[in-house]
Amino acid sequence: MTLVSRVIPCLDVAAGRVVKGVNFENLRDMGDPVELARLYFEQGADELTFLDVTATVDQRATTYDVVRRTAEEVFIPLTVGGGVRTTDDVARLLAVGADKIGVNSAAIARPELIDEIADRFGAQVLVLSLDIKRADTTSSGFVVTTHGGRTATTLDALDWAREAIARGAGELLVNSIDADGTRDGFDVELVALMREVSSVPVIASGGAGEAAHFAPAVHAGADAVLAASVFHSGYLTIGDVKRAMTSDGIEVR
Repeated sequence: MTLVSRVIPCLDVAAGRVVKGVNFENLRDMGDPVELARLYFEQGADELTFLDVTATVDQRATTYDVVRRTAEEVFIPLTVGGGVRTTDDVARLLAVGADKIGVNSAAIARPELIDEIADRFGAQVLVLSLDIKRADTTSSGFVVTTHGGRTATTLDALDWAREAIARGAGELLVNSIDADGTRDGFDVELVALMREVSSVPVIASGGAGEAAHFAPAVHAGADAVLAASVFHSGYLTIGDVKRAMTSDGIEVR
């Protein structure tokens, strides 16, 4: 959809620390979120995504503090998700410095939440986060999951994406649970299918392991590419990824 492709580091945050695992399990500490955010900003990241992967009530104050401190030092769009259940949650996160808000499980439980957020704040604020697994129970072969991929729904991933866009979602964050943390590459089939049904930008997530993995996701239809562990570990920099994408004919900032 867009002429310039974005590279987005994702920080999965639990109890104020960045964590990462494989297939959303066996989480390990990867560092301080504000320090990592500053590093990625300096490397040339186009946006940042924070996902509160535990999102319990007692940690919500921690998330607000992390978002506030990050927004004070990093001057690129910041998307925050995890535990957002009401428009008041959205208002509080925007007030401390978030630019966009990701919703997932709460929207599946109550789809009207998408309408409410879009009506109050505009579609440009709302990112629908989809944690998707391959399954033979749906017509597309992909099913939406909740709770970090641990609980499968009966929702066909493509049908849910269409409904969410119709309700006001302004962007889709398409995360492959099967590929997550494996470093075997993005699920380009899933990205291509989402591109076919989506009239809004698509962010590809899950599976990045080499600089060469990002371009195929863009060629499959992603407007942006998101990764976590390859950046947190220092194995790749934002510059490494952008150079590889440029050499494959993709325009980056």
